[in-house]
Amino acid sequence: MTGFFHETAFYGADDEFLALVVPFLEGGLRAGEPTVVACAEENTALLRGALGDTSIMYLPGADQYSRPSEAITTYRDLFRDHTAGGATQMRVVGDVPHPGVGVRWDWWARYEAAANQAYAEFPVWGLCPYDTRTTPAEVLADVVRTHPNIASPSGTPVANPGFVEGLPHSAQVPDVLEQACPLVELVDPTAGAVRAAVSAAIGTTRLSEDDTHDLVYAASEIVTNGLTYGVAPIRFRLWADERRVVVAVTDRGPGPSDPLAGLVPTTATESAGLGLWILHRTCDYVSMGRDAEGFTVRASVGGQT
Repeated sequence: MTGFFHETAFYGADDEFLALVVPFLEGGLRAGEPTVVACAEENTALLRGALGDTSIMYLPGADQYSRPSEAITTYRDLFRDHTAGGATQMRVVGDVPHPGVGVRWDWWARYEAAANQAYAEFPVWGLCPYDTRTTPAEVLADVVRTHPNIASPSGTPVANPGFVEGLPHSAQVPDVLEQACPLVELVDPTAGAVRAAVSAAIGTTRLSEDDTHDLVYAASEIVTNGLTYGVAPIRFRLWADERRVVVAVTDRGPGPSDPLAGLVPTTATESAGLGLWILHRTCDYVSMGRDAEGFTVRASVGGQT
């Protein structure tokens, strides 16, 4: 294979998981290929029990998939190092998080779409297995749309007729804090006005100093992005409880069509730029997409709900 071969698989029992993944990993080991596992603890334990002591590199799934931008950065560094060391083929199997394991899906759906471009330069066979016992139907639909290949029951990859280039059309899901009236609401504000309003509004929260700094930066950056690339009016809102804060910026434009926007660093003037990438690496959650109100960027600090 050349370039990134992005494949998914579906299973409904532990034995089915092993039947799909063990041959995939054993094939990499026999070929002398760098072989990586980044799965949840339960699946990692199953694989270690089935494979025994091997040269497989095990990455803690919770760490590898803490944020989409972190996952991309870590994988690209890993692939670059192995390629520089002479590897001509690599294999990776990873459990991408989703609501069935308590994680919001929007930015992971974007990750699955972005992976097709983010890893395209590397000779990697990536397998993303999904457990049908825990994965919601709408997530499975996005998985089909974002993977060019699906593993057959025999383990042989086949082209996926359901694959669609570009971003999946996952519905925007407002945060639960948005059920209340916003504490701050501004229209076409300057970045400075947003920073001042946010600093004043979150003074009574229990955010750490780092989270406070990240939130003020995030709010300023999202508004700047809207003013630069969006279509007026630019509407800024903020909600908060004692421990968590959500900010949202909505404009009437279409938003970026590039799946990589915010997930990889860029300074290109025609894209969302470096700021959204930093946003994705500092906030606990970032959502980007269109709904009836327009294109909205949401970010939360203080944990996910």
